[in-house]
Amino acid sequence: MADAGAQVRIVALRGGAGLDRRMTEMGLNIGAQVRVLQRQGGGLVVMRGESRFALGGGMAHRVMVTQV
Repeated sequence: MADAGAQVRIVALRGGAGLDRRMTEMGLNIGAQVRVLQRQGGGLVVMRGESRFALGGGMAHRVMVTQV
């Protein structure tokens, strides 16, 4: 994932059906643009629109992004 403050687009999810479903439920699907608000250890806090989401390290490492 990217550093705090970065604006990124999700390009792939590498965690199987469970991760795909969970991310889609949060609106963090492929093509979504998010801003990385905080990065601590392996975990992240990201923002999409007005919503903030915390991703644990295991989940964050399975989300492939590109800088916008």
